[in-house]
Amino acid sequence: MKYLILENIRSAHNVGSMFRTADGAGVSKLFLIGYTPAPLDRFGRVQPEIQKTSLGASREILWEHQPDIETVLQRLKEEGFTIVVVEQADTAISLRTFIVPEKVAYIMGNEIDGVSEAARQAADLIVEIPMLGTKESLNVSVAAGIILYHELAT
Repeated sequence: MKYLILENIRSAHNVGSMFRTADGAGVSKLFLIGYTPAPLDRFGRVQPEIQKTSLGASREILWEHQPDIETVLQRLKEEGFTIVVVEQADTAISLRTFIVPEKVAYIMGNEIDGVSEAARQAADLIVEIPMLGTKESLNVSVAAGIILYHELAT
């Protein structure tokens, strides 16, 4: 089972793109944390950017919006999920050596600041995508696609 946690993502377009990719990669549920935009706003109105970029996937995959990540991570750990932060860090392992657990929840962080320190501390491990060019990072939705399809390519 595979979950995707989006922590404080700013762009509704990125969220919609990750819904679409998550659907294609077999993700069972998305957790939208903090100010990450949801497919429906607090008044129950459809978020047009998410609907457009997800091509309807935001209506197909279960999702849950929570204000803080700690509660979600504690619940998932109790359910036996391995919590994986996708981030560049000194303690990160390379995606090349990462073996996908049976029950995994990936955390994707804010486009500028990345994953929060609280989430990093609660995670079981940090995985980074090797960068071969001159740029130090990828767009968060692109990184999510690489991570979510990793197990299918190995």
